[in-house]
Amino acid sequence: MPTRYHQVEAGASPGRLDRLLAAAWPDLSRSRLQALIKGGHVSLGGKPILDPSAKPNGPAEIALDEPLPVPAEPAGEVIPLDIVYQDGDLIVIEKPAGLVVHPGAGNETGTLVNALLAHCGASLSGIGGVMRPGIVHRLDKDTSGLLVVAKNDLAHHALAQQFADHGRSGPLERAYLAFCWGVPEPRRGTIEGAIARSHANREKMAVVAEDRGRHATTHYAVEEVFGSAGEPLASLVRCELETGRTHQIRVHLAFVKHPLLGDQIYGGGFKTKAGLLPEDARTALADLRRQALHATLLQFEHPRTGELMRFESGLPRELARLHAALAVCGSAHRQISQLSS
Repeated sequence: MPTRYHQVEAGASPGRLDRLLAAAWPDLSRSRLQALIKGGHVSLGGKPILDPSAKPNGPAEIALDEPLPVPAEPAGEVIPLDIVYQDGDLIVIEKPAGLVVHPGAGNETGTLVNALLAHCGASLSGIGGVMRPGIVHRLDKDTSGLLVVAKNDLAHHALAQQFADHGRSGPLERAYLAFCWGVPEPRRGTIEGAIARSHANREKMAVVAEDRGRHATTHYAVEEVFGSAGEPLASLVRCELETGRTHQIRVHLAFVKHPLLGDQIYGGGFKTKAGLLPEDARTALADLRRQALHATLLQFEHPRTGELMRFESGLPRELARLHAALAVCGSAHRQISQLSS
């Protein structure tokens, strides 16, 4: 879009920047102008100005580089997909860490949905809405692992029902591998606690009273312990979900004082523990740049044939490197990991 300019005359005292621009450009609302200013699209005398309440003094030239409008619907983008399985009804992929599942504020492009629209075309199911076509469940941006997407309405309805049931009465099964600080006790158990958005930090979720949030249940079993038997540093835990809440595993493990390695949101208070790790493990953790969580198992009933579909995924390269570095940290003890036994 062409750059807009507005001149502030010498000696003028025009008041707040957002009000000045709203009067100069009546086709832009004040709230829109405030967002553009905070987004760095307005400059004063060639320098960006980020405060809508700033009061510019003349003489000066204000410039607005208005960004192009975002399409109302996501467009297909050629983004490589690691496809594990696909047929006419569904597609199972290995989502890498760093890939956002569907468009949203700050992530309008470059998402899994954009990649799927390019790969699947018009066949992708639209039940989830134009911004989430085919999506029946999701993984956090920085969580890797298995994810299934519906290609048509029949598949979307059937898969959505299975995920809503969370395997209580059907074949759906999901398991995650999580590297956490310390060792949860007992080493096999269940964490329960309602989850809601934190009042203190709107970017975080938190365990709250049952009447304030949505009930959540996470089953876990310790698979390996890293460090000396008397002072273990970390552990590899297998988690299975009985519910599907935002950040559930991350929130529940942090709630019992065993947050995920690399989790900057829920494990910030454990940063100093990295100094206790051997150099190779410290380096692997620093290079990870995300929470150490991987969706390792996905099982469901095929929506058309009724066939049991089961997919398993090993640790991606960056987590395998962390695992190898931790495995030589003192001693590694293997535990029983079958939650269903």
